[in-house]
Amino acid sequence: MANKEKPDERSFEDNLHELEEIVSRLEEGELSLEESMEMFERGMKLSAACNTKLSQMEQRIKVLVEEGDRLLEKSFLE
Repeated sequence: MANKEKPDERSFEDNLHELEEIVSRLEEGELSLEESMEMFERGMKLSAACNTKLSQMEQRIKVLVEEGDRLLEKSFLE
């Protein structure tokens, strides 16, 4: 799992998949302290990239919600 691609250059799905793999490996508890720290750091970057992409999609949803002739800002959770 030596993926050196920048998380912000990858798809949400790719980042999430790698993050799930990292969590699984960390939960196994068989990594050295140094490997665990490297995995944790990578996981934090992936998590931040996923959150950014989700926020961007939420903003796009808000813009696309239309009512009549005008755009209304609505949360996709409503």
